[in-house]
Amino acid sequence: MEIKNESHNKLVQQITHCFPLYFICIHCNYHLHKQCAEAPLSLPNHPLHPQHSDVGFFLRQRPRSFDWKCLDELPTKIDHLTHRLHPLILNRGDSDGLCNLCQKQHSGPFYGCSLCQFKINVECAWPRSIVEDKSRHQHPFSMLWRQGSFICDACDTEGNYISYICLKCCIIVHKKCTSLPRIIKFSRHDHCIFHKYFLQTQYLTRQDCMICFNEVKLDRGNYSCGKPGCNYVVHVNCVLEDDELYKVIEEEKQCEELYEKSMQSSIIRFIEMNEARKATTIQHFSHQHCLVLADKMEEEIDRKCDECMLSISTLFYYCLECPFFLHKTCAELPRIKQHWFRQGNAILLFKGFLECNFCDQRCSGFFYYIGGWEMCLRCAKVADIMKCEGHQHFLFIDFKYREKCNGCGKRCSNGAFRCGKCRFALDFGCLTLPHSTLHKIDEHKLKLTYDDDKEQIYCDICERQRDPSLWYYSCSICDTSAHPECVLRQFPFVNDGVTFPSYYHNHHHDLKFFRKVEGYLECFHCGKLCQEEILKCEESTCDNIIHCECSD
Repeated sequence: MEIKNESHNKLVQQITHCFPLYFICIHCNYHLHKQCAEAPLSLPNHPLHPQHSDVGFFLRQRPRSFDWKCLDELPTKIDHLTHRLHPLILNRGDSDGLCNLCQKQHSGPFYGCSLCQFKINVECAWPRSIVEDKSRHQHPFSMLWRQGSFICDACDTEGNYISYICLKCCIIVHKKCTSLPRIIKFSRHDHCIFHKYFLQTQYLTRQDCMICFNEVKLDRGNYSCGKPGCNYVVHVNCVLEDDELYKVIEEEKQCEELYEKSMQSSIIRFIEMNEARKATTIQHFSHQHCLVLADKMEEEIDRKCDECMLSISTLFYYCLECPFFLHKTCAELPRIKQHWFRQGNAILLFKGFLECNFCDQRCSGFFYYIGGWEMCLRCAKVADIMKCEGHQHFLFIDFKYREKCNGCGKRCSNGAFRCGKCRFALDFGCLTLPHSTLHKIDEHKLKLTYDDDKEQIYCDICERQRDPSLWYYSCSICDTSAHPECVLRQFPFVNDGVTFPSYYHNHHHDLKFFRKVEGYLECFHCGKLCQEEILKCEESTCDNIIHCECSD
């Protein structure tokens, strides 16, 4: 039986080609002849294709296919240890279901039992008996056929039929888990995380996965942080689900190098420092003048940060020569950083006008560019696991979430931050709303309110009924309440004087945005008076003014 299996294993390995194979991948069943591996990537000026002699042929890998002559050499019927009730018959047609062994969709021939609806891919019929890769695990894994299910020690999920055991470590794993990366850099954590088959002894209490917030079992495989005092732990399948979010680290010494590199991207130059070693005067890359540290505005006005466009209420830097203000935290943001959304660098850029790909707000100022995505600074400051004032539990990012947001009641089209303990979720737009803001309807600042209010069910701005279960702005002194969209209006995060792009309006000159206008001039488009949020043409021969909503 063993000899027969070995011969079929060799045949299956060679069915993509009719000659002996010389190069094989230690991680999967991928094989190349020596002459195929050494084939040139292009063949210019080939005599068989004179029409495009300047281009030539280029080497391209086709999907794996079977040589039918080789397929004829495979047995048409086999007795397989995973299905002992009936023999498995070779089917030359394409499989229309999952392979019962590897649980993956395969195309091409398969062995199956029509009575039991049992199918296995041809390559899975004779898997490798020994898997050895010392860069992933220090000992070899030996294959073990199983009739029943088992729990994988590497990833803590169920497996069937084929398992691999390490006799030295007394562990049993899936075939795919024999080559799990030992160290990875996950975009949602600052440090490298290590694969372990059980949590270390210092973890004595319950540990939850920092991605799905379900429990990580202490005696099963996981990825956890190697930094002393850092209790970051995740399930194996949670962290490896999206290969754009992690990078495999081959050597442990790379971890410290990556961490130090991520910290060396300051965008400010210290000019003066006080006795407490705090920078009191800085030079920021985005501004031509020096900026001075302050903790209080001289005037009681709603001054906004020129980076994130939120009101300034904490330490900030300001320019002595022109009206330019930055939160201290915004001024210290790195020019290049690792963001939890994607592997790779997030680059801080300035743009006059953009639409954030996460909160869908139109903004001016700074943003992070992350692999083709534009993220405003309000969204960039949000951690992948966070606590907000409107909910008692931690929220974690789930990009697959498509239910309603508890803040605004709208469907979450870009995913949401949801609670792992109850049915609560917030989209990026609600999560980044200003906690307080000014509006002419009230002399006090309006505060973002999360509690249900059955008495104040009408918006004091639009005078329409509002849903008391959704978030709103209110003044407890004056009993004012209003929809967030009525308080903030259409462009709460756009600075005065910003030029709107031509695709946003149909005017033949550039139009600049202004939050207020003096004199209440008539809108060139609809004829009504302009009071707030207008677009103004700067051409002296034109000087038209229109409402923002009339610009389409």
